[in-house]
Amino acid sequence: MNDTLVTLVGNVATRIDYREAPTGAVARFRFAVTSRFWDRQKELWADGPTSFYTVWARRALAVNLAGSVSVGEPLVVHGRRRVKDEEEEDGKRWFSADVDAMAVGHDLSRGTSAFRRVVKGEGTLTAPQKAAVV
Repeated sequence: MNDTLVTLVGNVATRIDYREAPTGAVARFRFAVTSRFWDRQKELWADGPTSFYTVWARRALAVNLAGSVSVGEPLVVHGRRRVKDEEEEDGKRWFSADVDAMAVGHDLSRGTSAFRRVVKGEGTLTAPQKAAVV
């Protein structure tokens, strides 16, 4: 109820790590988000610092993500933000930002995409589809 929802626009930084778990399909990847700003002195757009997030997807979203997305592609990711604050045995602390994705799609302001609906019970995008009988 009190989750922090975020929408990120960026690029896929690593290959999709897809696994079948006892609770269902799980996929994760690293996502690079670079801010852009107008540099008034140079009078042009410039890149700001890049932030990296680990994006997690589950169930049908994980399956479809694994069959649809490659490294370098521009995406829009919407989901719940999770910040991990952990301490290692040697006393070092580290933070990481994760997103539990609710929706993922290609950024159509930077290219085109072709959507294929997956019919329940007929497999997934990664499995061969049966030809439709007319």
